[in-house]
Order: sequence, then C-alpha cells, then structure tokens
Amino acid sequence: VIGVVIGKTDVRGFPDRKNIGSERYTFSFTIRDSPTYFINVNSWGREDYIRSLSESFRVGDCVTIENPLVQSKEAEREEKFNPVTPSCYKLLLSENHSVVKTSSCYEVDTKLLSLLHLPVKDPQDYYSLGDITANGQSLDGRILNVLAAVMSVS
Repeated sequence: VIGVVIGKTDVRGFPDRKNIGSERYTFSFTIRDSPTYFINVNSWGREDYIRSLSESFRVGDCVTIENPLVQSKEAEREEKFNPVTPSCYKLLLSENHSVVKTSSCYEVDTKLLSLLHLPVKDPQDYYSLGDITANGQSLDGRILNVLAAVMSVS
C-alpha cells in the first residue's frame, strides 16, 4: 500500500496482559491514496520498535507499507480512538512481517501531495463556528464536526 500520511498519534505504552510486569507499545496513523479512500494503520510491539517506527515518518510523508495484516475493524470501538474511515478494514503492522518505507511524494506520485489538503468528512457534515455560537444550547452534548483553518501561531 502506498499513501500519504494524513494523521498520526503519539506512542503510548500499556501493561502487557500476557507478560505481567512488562509493557506493549502502540501508535496509529492514517494514510490516504485517493480523494475517497483512506485507512487507519495500527502498530503494536516492543518499545524500541514502536518508537523507531513512529520517528521514521511524519504527517505529510509518503509511505509504502509492505505485508500488513488486513483486519476487519470493530466500527464502534475503533472509531472512538481513530479517525472514521470509509473502509471496513484496518491495517496492522507486525515487527516480524511488515515493513514501512518512507519516500518523497515527488518520487512516488505528486498527486498524493494534494490529498493532504482534502477534508476527510463530507462537506455537508460540518458546523460553522457561527452556527455553534448561535445554537449552542440545542447542540449541547452532541458530537460535532468543525472545519477550521489556523490563521496564525504565536
């Protein structure tokens, strides 16, 4: 699978249920290869493997993923912690079988770069800040999608 990384989580550690007293590490990222399709990728493993893999690329990089495990996603649980994707699958990276290679998007396909700037949600599924301000009470407790742009950072 070749795509551009459009999102990425930080590395997290969890107690390993199989080996009491040790930890397993994980991080996730989302790749996109067309305007319509993107998929979440999860990786679990030893701390040094996960940290090294996470540091090997960043959002905006093009990656080639070789030998991922394709799994059906558990929509309700998966989408609580990862971006909602149009696919009913997710990719799982294994330290022993999978490889992630980073390359310049110019080397792969310049069309991938334009995918970075496309929203991942339906354009009709957003609230403007004005709508939220005007209808704040009626929206209380609801999960909303907001499309915004950063004007400045200081």
